[in-house]
Amino acid sequence: MTVDSGDGVAVVTLDRPDRHNAIDRTMRDQLQAVWRQFRMSTDVRVVVLTGAGDKAFCTGLDRAWAVPQPFSPYAIDDPLIDIGPKSADLWIPVIAAVNGMACGGAFYLLAECEFAIAADHATFFDPHTTYGMVSAFESIGMAQRMPYGEVMRMSLMGTAERIGARRAYEIGLVSELVPGDGLLDAAMRTARVIASYPTEAVQGTVRAVWSARAAARSLALAGASQLIALGNLPPERQEALFRTRRGDHRVR
Repeated sequence: MTVDSGDGVAVVTLDRPDRHNAIDRTMRDQLQAVWRQFRMSTDVRVVVLTGAGDKAFCTGLDRAWAVPQPFSPYAIDDPLIDIGPKSADLWIPVIAAVNGMACGGAFYLLAECEFAIAADHATFFDPHTTYGMVSAFESIGMAQRMPYGEVMRMSLMGTAERIGARRAYEIGLVSELVPGDGLLDAAMRTARVIASYPTEAVQGTVRAVWSARAAARSLALAGASQLIALGNLPPERQEALFRTRRGDHRVR
C-alpha cells in the first residue's frame, strides 16, 4: 500500500496489482494503521482510495492468507471487518476511485467511503455464494448503498454476473463515470474542492449522514458472524469449488 498527500488530500493506493490488489495480512495492518494516522493529522482533510493498475480496485481477501477460526458454530473471526475508515473512527471524507474489478471484501471499503467515482471499465460482483460462502458483512454494507433487489441479485448471482460501471451509476452505487485514464484526476478534483472547506463542518456532515443509517447497520451486523459460521461450507469444500467453478460471466 502506498500513501501520497498534498493540498489537504491523501491518496491511498492498494498496491498489489499482481494479486488484483487482494488484501493480505500486511495490507490489512497497513490500512488499519493509516486510518489511525489520519485521525491524528491536521494536514489530511480528504482521502482518495484507489487500487494500483487498471485491472482491479480490490478483489477482497487474498485466498493465500489462511485465517484460523474459533471452534464454535456461533463465532467467526473476520480479518477484514475493521479495514474501513469508519471502523477506525475516522470522519474525514473518503472517496473511492474504482479502477477495475471490485468484488467480495472490496465492499468492506466501499461501504465506508462517502461516495465512489468509477472508471468506465469498472465492474462489481460478489463471489461468495458461488464458492459456498455466506455473503453477510459485504452484502449488509451494500444494502445501504444499492436498492434491495440489486444487492440481492448481486449477492445471489455470484460470479455468474457482474454489474458494469454504467449500471452501477444508474443504481447509485457510483456517483460519476469517467474514462479510465481520467479517474484519479476526477477524484482529485472533487477531493480538492471538499478539502478547501472548513474541516470541522465537513467532518460533522459526514458524521451526521452516517448516523442516519448506523443503527440499522449495527443491528444487521450483530448476527452476521453466526450466519457465516452456520452457512459456510467447510474450507476443503470451498477450495474444491474454487478449483472447479471457473465459468464465464456476463456484465450487466
